[in-house]
Amino acid sequence: MKLRRILIANRGEIALRVVRSCRELGIETVLAASDADLESVPARLADLTVRIGPAQAAQSYLNVERVIAAAKATKADAIHPGYGFLSENAMLAKACKAAGIAFIGPEETHLAGLGDKLRAREHALAAGLPVVPGAPVDNAEAALALAGEIGFPVLVKAVGGGGGRGMKRINGKSEMAEAVALAIAEAEAAFGDPRIYVERYVERGRHIEVQLLGDGCGNVIHLGERDCSIQRRYQKLVEEAPAPGLDPAFRAAIHDAAVRFGAHLRYKSAGTVEFLVDDDRNEFYFLEMNARIQVEHPVTEAITGLDLVAEQIAIEERGALALRQDAVCFSGHAIECRINAEDPADDFRPSPGTINTALLPAGTGIRVDTHIESGVRVPPFYDSLLAKIVAHGTDRKEALARMALALRNCRIEGVSTSIPVHAELMQDAAFRAGGVTTGFLPAFLARRGALSRKVG
Repeated sequence: MKLRRILIANRGEIALRVVRSCRELGIETVLAASDADLESVPARLADLTVRIGPAQAAQSYLNVERVIAAAKATKADAIHPGYGFLSENAMLAKACKAAGIAFIGPEETHLAGLGDKLRAREHALAAGLPVVPGAPVDNAEAALALAGEIGFPVLVKAVGGGGGRGMKRINGKSEMAEAVALAIAEAEAAFGDPRIYVERYVERGRHIEVQLLGDGCGNVIHLGERDCSIQRRYQKLVEEAPAPGLDPAFRAAIHDAAVRFGAHLRYKSAGTVEFLVDDDRNEFYFLEMNARIQVEHPVTEAITGLDLVAEQIAIEERGALALRQDAVCFSGHAIECRINAEDPADDFRPSPGTINTALLPAGTGIRVDTHIESGVRVPPFYDSLLAKIVAHGTDRKEALARMALALRNCRIEGVSTSIPVHAELMQDAAFRAGGVTTGFLPAFLARRGALSRKVG
């Protein structure tokens, strides 16, 4: 099936990213936009823009009926959901099927199953993957009993959703009752699902994820791994590919586990299997699978030379993988910095407003994915991501040098941004050495804050 027109059910840089790939493929694009985004850069560059509702996401980008109605009204062949919003929503995939519209992503059953962490965990066990010791619990008493078996500290997590919501670290018995109550309430409020589970907390862990492509027929390949350990409150700030410092045999084992998981599911489209690497035990555990394209996909594109959005579209059109594993070649190292409209001096509080100046870097090995320009207003309704700066080099040292220069050449005025933190991070000795754990950034920010107070 040849796709002629794709409706993009998203906004910001990912919407513009999909427009770019579609344009190169000769496919028309329709942007489904809220009132806040009708004059955005993606809206101006798409072939057609259709209003889907007010600025509030619940009445626009998260409204399945309005997205489907927009696709029907504009005679779109397919919907690309990007990431976030409805990208992992099984109801959208189901509605697409009922309307005869292709959904560029996984099957409905995969979205439903992988969105539930317990069902995803069961699939991982069935595929022979290691998982972090833990189990679902209903209340604080059950959580205490389980913690007694696996040992403190433990992590309580929401079964549905992600992004760190409903996730709490518990260091001892006295914290359990309050932490469990908060986790249940937060999970219910964020995802409409109060279920939680408890697992062993890995003190020194790295967040490593493997990019997959599958065709739904059991054919699955990997496109290497990414290190996403630079996180603040479980939100990624910096990603790189490949993960630095992994033993070749260990790297191959993670790739194999991810492919095995995808093949077990008969997974279709692009997806990412996420692992927690325990530095102290030299082991890795399955965390979850994100059934969509990731924010950090450009670093994989940089080291493989592939267009992941084009690959998603090709899988939907052909019903088969165009690539074989032995055709995937890896070259160099890539690093991505997420530039957010946040104020690092005020605990990273969101900083909406009008961008007065936007001077973005360019040069050898530099790619910028963004939807901003001078004069653009950053609305307060959505994620604060402004741009992704990607630096690619022949090795990690060169990629770091190019990123440091790119950050120095990036100027965004009118709103506060995370650029200063990224610039300092690129000069940090421990980060430059590679292989830091998920605990690194909080400690780095604490030192940075202490130094700022001392100077002030």
